[in-house]
Amino acid sequence: MIKSAPEISKRRGVLDIIKSVATREGIISFRTTVFHFFAPVISIGSGGTVGPEGPAAQIGGGVASKIATLLKVSDQRRRIFTTAGAGAAIAAIFNTPLGGVFFALEIILLNDYHTPTFSALILASVSASAIARIFLGNNSVFIFSVPDIGDYYYLYLFIILGLLGGILSILFLKFDFFSERIIKTKIQKIIPQWMFMIFIGLLVGVSGYFYEEIFGIGYTGINEILKAVLDWRVVLILLLLKFFLVPLTLNSGGFGGTFAPSLFMGAALGYIFSVLMSSFFGLKLDSTTYTLVGMGAVLGGINSIPITAILMIFEMTKEYSLILPLMLAVIVSSTVTQIVFKGPIHLKRLERQGFKLTSAKETSILKSMIAEHYMQKNPVLIDQNITLQEVVTSLMKSKFHRIYTVDSDEKLIGVISDKHVRNLITEFDSLKKSLIAADIADNKPAFVLKEQDLDYALKLLTKGEIEELPVINNPVERNVIGVITRNDILSIYNNLSLKSDLAEGLTREISTLNESRTSKISDGYSIVERKPSYDFIGKTLKDLRIRNKYGLEILMIKKYDEMFDESGLKEKIVMPGHDYKIEADDILVLFGKDENIEKTKEW
Repeated sequence: MIKSAPEISKRRGVLDIIKSVATREGIISFRTTVFHFFAPVISIGSGGTVGPEGPAAQIGGGVASKIATLLKVSDQRRRIFTTAGAGAAIAAIFNTPLGGVFFALEIILLNDYHTPTFSALILASVSASAIARIFLGNNSVFIFSVPDIGDYYYLYLFIILGLLGGILSILFLKFDFFSERIIKTKIQKIIPQWMFMIFIGLLVGVSGYFYEEIFGIGYTGINEILKAVLDWRVVLILLLLKFFLVPLTLNSGGFGGTFAPSLFMGAALGYIFSVLMSSFFGLKLDSTTYTLVGMGAVLGGINSIPITAILMIFEMTKEYSLILPLMLAVIVSSTVTQIVFKGPIHLKRLERQGFKLTSAKETSILKSMIAEHYMQKNPVLIDQNITLQEVVTSLMKSKFHRIYTVDSDEKLIGVISDKHVRNLITEFDSLKKSLIAADIADNKPAFVLKEQDLDYALKLLTKGEIEELPVINNPVERNVIGVITRNDILSIYNNLSLKSDLAEGLTREISTLNESRTSKISDGYSIVERKPSYDFIGKTLKDLRIRNKYGLEILMIKKYDEMFDESGLKEKIVMPGHDYKIEADDILVLFGKDENIEKTKEW
């Protein structure tokens, strides 16, 4: 299905790359890549006060994702391609090969990487930097005199600068979140987005009319700050303009990144700090040094990338003397920011969008599982008015840990566990006929609707510290139709996770299978391809229940698409969910016992 321009435009910047690597097997639509090649050029070229790194990373990752798809590599390798492409783009733009590598590690992979990934990132980053230097030269974009950090006694000043950089980063991020919320929930309900974008564009234009350094990426303004040709009051105004205009531009619909604006604000902060310390305390501080260190402090603070920030400033300046003050300021700034936001800022941004990637694989698997399809049937239901003696009898006969009280309409009223009964065991003889089920039941039982997923059910089980939940048909009738247990969910996850890992590792081998050949996996187990039976066509996998009827797992489905489909391939591998409908030209890749596979010849 072709995505509309508004849908494509929402997939922007490094957040979409993180999501694609974590949850979409590294797939970035080629249409998205092309769109984000032109949109940021227009946004930044027309004076938008944002940076190029976000779109560049998305373009690099998108191109690498497309190449990986064309080469038919596995999902895991496509993720590495996409990550390496994004890091290579950063390395080329800033002429910082190490910065590109650690950008990919700290942001795209969220510090979760392995040795083969690291090697791929280095190769991609070095190649991109070499090509960039051939065409663009090897000169730094920043022009400055040799920095002088002064006596080591003054290192404490860089700690103070790092603290100020952290405070500035926190304020910037809080304003960014605030403006995003206000624009989406208030302003866009009153006026159209395009009209608000025009207003922000006019605001940037008026600001740039008086202070032209605010336009575009901001390297010209940074160089003027490094040369100390601007009055500190002008630099303060530029800092405030950048502080407010960048979030407004991005949240109103502009395209760009925050790396370059972070460098600009950091340069302004460092310069103002050095001037004020010299003026009020008589310290003879080198403004160039504090400007450069300030750039690193704010870059690391706003983007939660301490190692990347240190390496990028070092590579762009080629000044080893800056390492000690740079490390101090960046670490202090990043630490303060992460303490306030309780983790990397990119994770917080993703959580605001409804993504929690600390357990992306588990969440992805469990969210595709619907409670109704995995519940155990025949729960024990008892009338809420039966005696305690009858409750104990029912509980003893039940295979579950809990039984459920219902009214005359079989509506769920409460839940009774063995723990409820155990508390009464010492007085059982005197209470067995006087107490009824309603007296001892928990009348606020947690439950899961039949259409809700297992990820939600597991969260309820964990929150309530219980082992099982009733599954009800709907919130009004509240009829109990089954039970889902913690062990059920964990068993389902382990089986499907094993299936996913097995499928990923065998993707290349499976692509060479055909109907006449079976691939032996171990004694008694094989993988085979089968065309679907005529009766299967048009039905979903949850309707077919192949696992239950045939004892087989569908590892994947091979499809043969048109030559110029989005994937650009004739053959395409699909990892189907339960709602996937079988089509006539599908080829099912099945895994299971040999005797069960033998039965599929009758399809």
